[in-house]
Amino acid sequence: LRGPLKAEGLLRRDPRMKERKKSGQPGARKRFQFSKR
Repeated sequence: LRGPLKAEGLLRRDPRMKERKKSGQPGARKRFQFSKR
C-alpha cells in the first residue's frame, strides 16, 4: 500500500497535450521565417 499523495504524484499520466497545428503556419507555435523587410 502506498500513500495517496505519493501515488497521485507518481502514477498519474501528464494531462498536458500537444498544442494543435494552426492553419497558415508550419507548426503549432512556429511561424514562417521572420524578416523585418
